[in-house]
Amino acid sequence: MNTETLTTFFAWSTTFHIVFLLLCSVVIMGFRKPIAQIHAKITGLSEAELYSLYFRFLANYKLGLLLFSLVPYLALRLMAS
Repeated sequence: MNTETLTTFFAWSTTFHIVFLLLCSVVIMGFRKPIAQIHAKITGLSEAELYSLYFRFLANYKLGLLLFSLVPYLALRLMAS
């Protein structure tokens, strides 16, 4: 594998993960009440606890996206220039 192939892979990976993060954010914010009610019945947690868990999920996913997708892409782009 050369750096050009890796750069392309990380570019598409970053794009996919950003779109997925935005989609999750829109769904969680737009349908917060119905989703929380379903998850509360399944898990036995309160809706307030679920809202905290939703926020933590989005924060952790964003951090993972930055560390494992965006940073390698930017590093490879800097190496290529």
